[in-house]
Amino acid sequence: MKILGIDTSSKFLNIALSEDERIIKEEFHLLDRRHAIELVPKVKELLKTSRVSINKIDAFIIGVGPGSFTGLRIGVSAVKGFGIASGKPCMGVASIDSIACNAINCGINIVPVIDAKRGQVYSSIYRRNGKNIVRKSDYILQPVEKLMKNIKEEALFLGDGLILYKDKIKSLNKKAIFLEEEYWYPGAGNLIKLGFSKLKKVKKTNLDKLTPLYLYPEDCQVRKL
Repeated sequence: MKILGIDTSSKFLNIALSEDERIIKEEFHLLDRRHAIELVPKVKELLKTSRVSINKIDAFIIGVGPGSFTGLRIGVSAVKGFGIASGKPCMGVASIDSIACNAINCGINIVPVIDAKRGQVYSSIYRRNGKNIVRKSDYILQPVEKLMKNIKEEALFLGDGLILYKDKIKSLNKKAIFLEEEYWYPGAGNLIKLGFSKLKKVKKTNLDKLTPLYLYPEDCQVRKL
């Protein structure tokens, strides 16, 4: 099964091509606000250099966030378009789960911290279980001070929220450990590995249920007129 994975939840566009769980090619493109312009051309370029036609893709996986509202809408809309055009299965996987997988060799709590603007962060708490990462909490949207009240033990932090909140986290947890910036962002290869076992069971996708993972209340989101 050839799978195309895409993530647009951050300032990067992440795309990966796999044969089952084996990643054939993965790319990271720093786009900031240019996802809408660059997503399709970058996908075409990856497939061309991999000598794989879009018609040969058996399934699509998209990172559904939480993250940039605009980036998520662009990515989810693109994958829905691929799904409608091809009739192939599509699946959403939480981008924050993919970030946690960047620390899969860690033996302590893993805490991604994503800047959610408005003085808040997106987060969750994970732990390694054998070769897998297991989420131990709900997906969280709250100020970092409130998050840290639940993390008293040694923990590993990663994510772009550290740009703003690393010093605050240090002051609230003397046992905090931090990963370098290269580990802060979701990888499409991780999305594929996380979603593969479920994807094998999917015969037909209900695209109406493929939606971004928004944690802000509905009145903070863009509404259709």
